[in-house]
Amino acid sequence: MYDLLIKNGRVVDGTGMPSYHADVGIAGGLIADIGRLDGPARRTIDADGRAVAPGFIDNHCHFDAQVTWDPVCSFSPHHGVTTVIFGNCSLSLAPVREDDHKALAMMLSRVEAIPMESLEAGIDWSWTSFGDYLDRLDRRLGVNAGALVGHSAVRRYVMGDESQERELATPAELEAMKELVRDAIRAGALGLSLDRNRGHLDLDGRPIPGIVAPVEELYELATALRAAPAGVIQCGSAYPLEIRDGFATRLSQASGRPVVYNQIVFNPAEPDRWKQHLALVEQRIGEGIQVYPVVNPRPQATRFTMMNAQIFDRLPTWQRVMLGSADEKKAAFRDAETRRALHAEAIDGKDIPVDALPIRWERIVVAKPLLDENAHLRGKTVAAIAEEQGKDVLDAFLDLVLEEDLLTGFTSAQSGGDDDVMRTLLASPHTIIGLSDAGAHVVFEAGYGYATLVLGRWVREEGVLSLEEAVRKLTFMQASIFGIHDRGLLRPGMAADVVVFDPDTVAALEPDETHDLPGGLMRLRQLATGVDFTIVNGQVLIEAGEHTGAYPGRVVRSRANARVPA
Repeated sequence: MYDLLIKNGRVVDGTGMPSYHADVGIAGGLIADIGRLDGPARRTIDADGRAVAPGFIDNHCHFDAQVTWDPVCSFSPHHGVTTVIFGNCSLSLAPVREDDHKALAMMLSRVEAIPMESLEAGIDWSWTSFGDYLDRLDRRLGVNAGALVGHSAVRRYVMGDESQERELATPAELEAMKELVRDAIRAGALGLSLDRNRGHLDLDGRPIPGIVAPVEELYELATALRAAPAGVIQCGSAYPLEIRDGFATRLSQASGRPVVYNQIVFNPAEPDRWKQHLALVEQRIGEGIQVYPVVNPRPQATRFTMMNAQIFDRLPTWQRVMLGSADEKKAAFRDAETRRALHAEAIDGKDIPVDALPIRWERIVVAKPLLDENAHLRGKTVAAIAEEQGKDVLDAFLDLVLEEDLLTGFTSAQSGGDDDVMRTLLASPHTIIGLSDAGAHVVFEAGYGYATLVLGRWVREEGVLSLEEAVRKLTFMQASIFGIHDRGLLRPGMAADVVVFDPDTVAALEPDETHDLPGGLMRLRQLATGVDFTIVNGQVLIEAGEHTGAYPGRVVRSRANARVPA
């Protein structure tokens, strides 16, 4: 007898091969049979007119903390996601010493824009090692969860406060870090995550440990994976270094493992850079090197207010001002001398790091004015408002945010925005779709619907990808790169992670607000349309947009874990 029988669906099996009409029988959490099936079942789902595909695998989340109080990892499974991977960009919550709980939370809060109040109220910190952390998660999960061990956490564990101050680690400290990485991989970590974003700070304004380290430390740390039978390397903000110095390539060569890095994207300030990058990726992969840049299918516009804006983090004066309290920010924005310094950096492009670019004010839009008398500004760019008011751009911007007590809602699209480029990047066999950032930037954006956006816009409306190829890139390609070898395909014997959706209506809905973070704080929610069932390990997790109350998820562990003696 089948536990679940899905009848009359169009099976899109994850291989990229043409889809076909068949039934899918599930028993014991696994795909049992695919074909014309008439055996008895405890439950039968009629999938006539629906696609039946492997559950989507989201390779770039920041659910590290949220999963401990929300084991469903809402709202990702509402969009057909059955496996989430977090611990990205060097930020994991293990390994951790007891007196470093606040330090790791402060990094996650500042870099990923998660309220510190919610982290303090929601995390129980019932672990020390990475294996302890995975065991804690495995007690109760809705979705499947895979985790990367973060360089910043590892460096902090070994070097303490000096990890955020001292550039060079000693040979003994390096070896201790490598052993922690090996331990994490053996315990089931899917890999190691790194970061090169110089704007990533903690709440005290200190750089996170992963960006204090010189690049040579990252190459040495990568060798910890060399003898492992599993593990991927993920790196944030690696693309400039890959283009300039072959950074991701050298990481792959040092480790012998795949490298997934952020990101390949169109930048209007450098309109041909993406072509050079894609050509380089094609060359590297043609040489047999496993380097995969991530393409983010979502609109690149991010939301912010001046209470917590990260768009300016690479500009020194702005960074200092934005780390202050609300009153300190307002005082700085009113000060004429400070305004001159802010203008020099954000408009003139003076005295800024080489990897920073002046802000493009014509791509910053007023999304949510606070005051009724400013409602007419909604949808206008800051540049257009300045022209209408006959003001300097910076003065127009700062005058508005001061008038509205720093609470004006803006959207910024400093990169992206070229649909023709996006078509090319999505269709490339050398790019990996992802970067939902689900669980992060919770007040300003909601990337849960990256997969339904691909299926709705780029498959159905634009025809950039076939349904079969889109599903392959959202499932089997992800599973293959990240070493999750029992998922990502609909095949007998594979884990029964399945999504049933309507190809004619599937789409991501516009985000709205919900106050469900610990402490009652607000975050943005994003739901979907056209997703009928999200099935995890053979059990229905989401049905018609609602959680069924089941918790069938489990931690997905690296193959190295299977080789550790009991």
